[in-house]
Amino acid sequence: MGSGLRLSAADRALLAGEGGAAGRMAMRILAAMAEVYGAAELLDVVSAHVDGCLFHGDSGLEFAERLVAGGARVAVPTTLNVGAMDLLHADNFNGSPALAARATRLMRAYEEMGCRPTWTCAPYQAGHRPAAGDQVAWAESNAIAFVNSVLGARTNRYGDFLDICAAITGRAPACGLHLTHNRRGRLVYRLAGLPEGLLADPVLAPVLGYHVGADCRTRVPVIVGLPPATDEDFLKALGAAAASSGAVALFHAVGVTPEAPTLEAALHGEPAEREVTVTLDGLRRTRDRLSTGLDGPLAAVALGSPHFSFEEFARLVPLVERWPPSPAVELVVCTHRLVLSRLEALGWAAALRAAGVRLVADTCVVVTPILRSVEGALMTSSAKFAHYTPSNTGLEVVFGSLEECVRSASLGRVWRDPDLWGGA
Repeated sequence: MGSGLRLSAADRALLAGEGGAAGRMAMRILAAMAEVYGAAELLDVVSAHVDGCLFHGDSGLEFAERLVAGGARVAVPTTLNVGAMDLLHADNFNGSPALAARATRLMRAYEEMGCRPTWTCAPYQAGHRPAAGDQVAWAESNAIAFVNSVLGARTNRYGDFLDICAAITGRAPACGLHLTHNRRGRLVYRLAGLPEGLLADPVLAPVLGYHVGADCRTRVPVIVGLPPATDEDFLKALGAAAASSGAVALFHAVGVTPEAPTLEAALHGEPAEREVTVTLDGLRRTRDRLSTGLDGPLAAVALGSPHFSFEEFARLVPLVERWPPSPAVELVVCTHRLVLSRLEALGWAAALRAAGVRLVADTCVVVTPILRSVEGALMTSSAKFAHYTPSNTGLEVVFGSLEECVRSASLGRVWRDPDLWGGA
């Protein structure tokens, strides 16, 4: 290693091979990347969330299996992001047997390293909730935004390979959002003149997040004007959208998120670089950018990116009871295993399936072949789905609220609530 990075005695021991071949490889990669980032040292992390378990090609599989062969075991509690397979429901997969085999091998390799088989992009709603101020090493864009912003723990953006290296070593580069001065809000976004009904509707979250993320890019935004009682699912959707349009890894919402009791606190007592007024007209334009297709016939409706929570299902179930999907439209909802277990116990899963809803666990429709539809339009309430659907599935996408999605699935064509966005 170069001379700019200070390593602890334990770090140097791993580099010397005292923790086995896998520990040595993980520390070599981590230390090399720390030098690239300009970190002066490594710091301890208390947990990790790994995205490398999603199959993108043979290189990821070879890397994971090499770690397993080298005796790799995670040093801190580590959850797993979505894989490419729904291991609970094999019939949900619509790809080739070869892809299924490789994807499953990859998922099993990460389990062999001691990672928890959570298979969710929302580990924070599956029991993995670090405390405010905890240093962690998380991957997956929405999870990074949530753990930083809503829980107040601290992680940089970690991607494939580096995430598992941090989990194995229990260490991360001391840089970026791990450090207090980098968590200062830079840009202020003030909500102005939004209808009360819209402020209370979950549809605002993905549109607002996408709007803010596209403007601030990687800088830390501060949002002023959200109600103090803004719930976790709203913040989840907001962060996922901002991470999709602008790579936002941390946002503050004044009076809502833990590091922003006041605007001054969010800005660390310094002036904002810029203030932006968020208007209804601006949000309508962003809403419209989330659709690539015209309102019309639908092939599919996909919900659950990030994975649907139990509370979101509580809103979905009565809507589906009232407006069950047309047999001509796939209605797919992605969630994680803990929520699915609750749905099964309450009889909600059986009722949804009887109505024609397909429940998917462990994965989602934009990262692996799940949909039966190969052409047409997909409707979603998720800005993240809307952002990635055209490139990842080849389908046109239409964005709408949860009720708009369910009623559209029932009609077989797009239905709009004429009052939701102030009549436009």
